Amino acid sequence: MERVELTQDEFLELIFRAQAGDSEAVNFLVENNIGLVRSVVKRFLNRGCEYDDLLQIGSIGLLKAIKKFDTDYNVKFSTYAIPMIIGEIKRFLRDDGIIKVSRNLKEIANRAHLAKETLEKDFGRVPTITEIASVLEISKEDLAVALESVQSTEYLYETIHQDDGSPILLIDKISYNEGEDIEIIDRLALKEVLTALEPKERQIIMLRYFKDMTQCQVAKVLGMTQVQVSRIEKKIIGKLRRNM
Repeated sequence: MERVELTQDEFLELIFRAQAGDSEAVNFLVENNIGLVRSVVKRFLNRGCEYDDLLQIGSIGLLKAIKKFDTDYNVKFSTYAIPMIIGEIKRFLRDDGIIKVSRNLKEIANRAHLAKETLEKDFGRVPTITEIASVLEISKEDLAVALESVQSTEYLYETIHQDDGSPILLIDKISYNEGEDIEIIDRLALKEVLTALEPKERQIIMLRYFKDMTQCQVAKVLGMTQVQVSRIEKKIIGKLRRNM
């Protein structure tokens, strides 16, 4: 389904209907905002879970956001929904325990172990990763990933140190960068407001703040005066501040 741009009134009506139990409204909102879930899921790939599994879990977070969104929050729905989606996926990865390994990685790892045994007999020594990869006709990087994926995992709540009766768990040693969540929310919010700009306005912002051009350079590129660029830029920044 192609994303449909809704007016604020249309969106609020759908939210009210969804929260009242209208399944059609719920389905429409999910399909229309599934792009948010896909954007978040990309952050969590290569962590032992399939894309489709993470998409389903993220969609649960989106559903929760639809059910709990309060129009009095005075924030865009995407800004509210992203942390809910992230939280749902993180909770799944934390609570699911052992990391899921794709069938393809398991097959490569199994073939690698068989090849290793054969080469070890032929060479009279332990073969290198490069030699095993050559037999399997895959890159050594792909082989390393496959072998690493089937290694035993460590339980996050395992006691790694006991100090005067107060255990220190493995999870205590893992840092959490809260700024990562804030950063992705800011990027999505910025992308949303940039999309709403007029083409010339968006071009000025891209040249000034993404290409690091001066106002004089932008004016030359767009066939304008520096004063015109300055005036439009101030207008755009005001608009961005109101919408962010």
